[in-house]
Amino acid sequence: MKTRLQRLLPLAGAALLYGVILLLMATKVLPRSYQQMLPTICTYIIMAVSLNLVVGFLGDLSLGHAAFYAVGAYVGGMILRYLTAIPFGVRVIVAIAAAAAVAFVIGGAFLYFVRKLHGDYLAIVTLAFGEFVRSIVKIIPGTGGSAGLTDIPTIAAGAFPIKYIKAFSWSYVIMVISIFLIVNLIRSRHGRAIMAVRDNSIAAASVGINVSRCRIVTFAIAALFAGIAGVLYAANTAAVNPADFDYNVSIEVLVMVVLGGMGNIGGSIIATIILVALPKVLLDAAQYRLLIYAIALIAMMMLNANPRFTAFKRRVSEKTSKFVKSLGRGRD
Repeated sequence: MKTRLQRLLPLAGAALLYGVILLLMATKVLPRSYQQMLPTICTYIIMAVSLNLVVGFLGDLSLGHAAFYAVGAYVGGMILRYLTAIPFGVRVIVAIAAAAAVAFVIGGAFLYFVRKLHGDYLAIVTLAFGEFVRSIVKIIPGTGGSAGLTDIPTIAAGAFPIKYIKAFSWSYVIMVISIFLIVNLIRSRHGRAIMAVRDNSIAAASVGINVSRCRIVTFAIAALFAGIAGVLYAANTAAVNPADFDYNVSIEVLVMVVLGGMGNIGGSIIATIILVALPKVLLDAAQYRLLIYAIALIAMMMLNANPRFTAFKRRVSEKTSKFVKSLGRGRD
C-alpha cells in the first residue's frame, strides 16, 4: 500500500510549482507574453489528458475532441455573459458545472448511437461530428452566429501582472483538479475495466464487463473534461468563434497525446507544455508550427518503434518508481 507521503507527493509538487510560477509572475521575471500563455497551457493539458482517456486507455481513435471543447466554450461563455445577476466567481463555477454536464450528455449520447463503430470508421465519424457542432452553433440563438460570441467577462481583470495571476490561478487549480480526478479514475475499478476493453474486448466481455457501456461512459467523461477546458478558454479570451474549434484543434491535441505516449498522463502533460510553448519560444518559426508538429510526430513514432528506446523508457520509469518508494520508506 502507498504511504501517506507517496499520496501527498504529487499534490505537494503541484503546490510547489504553483508557488514558483506565482513568484516569477509577481516579480515580473516571467515576461508578459509567457504569463499570457500559461492559462492556454493549462487548458490544453486538460484537453490532452482527457483525450488520452479515449485514445490511450480505451483504445478508440477520436478526431472530434474539439466538438466538446466548443460545447463547453459556448455553454460557459453564454452563462458568463448573460447571467450577470450572479457574482462572477459563482458564475464561473456554475458555467463549469453546466458545460461539464452538457458535454457529458452529448458525448455519451453521441457514442451510444455510433457504439458499433471502431478504428478508422469511428475516427471519421468523430471528425464529421466536430464539423457538425461547428456548424450548428452558428444557428443557435444567442451564440452570435458566424461572428461568434463576444463580450464574455474574463477571469483576467485588473492591471499587469494581477490579471495574468488571476487567470493562471483559476486555470491551474482547475487543471490540477481535473488531472487528479482522471488519474484516480484510471486507478479505480472502472479504470481497470477501461484498459481491459482496450487490451481485449472479447476477454473483457467474457468476465462480465459491459464493453459498450464502458466505452460510452469513458467517452462521456472525456467529453466532460473537454467541456471544462472550453469554459476556461472562453473565460480567458472574452470571445469564442466557430473557427476556433476546427479539426486542426483535435489534431493538435491528438499529436500531444501521441508524442507524450498513449496511456501516459505525465507524457501528455510534458508534450502539451512543449508544443504550446514552442511557437512562443521560437517566434520566428511560429508559422512553421504544424510542420514542427509533423516532424516531431514522425520522430516520436520512429523512436517508439525502436526496442532500445522502449527499454530505455522502461528503465527510467522503474528508477523513478524506486526513488519515490525510497522516499516513502525514509519517511516511515
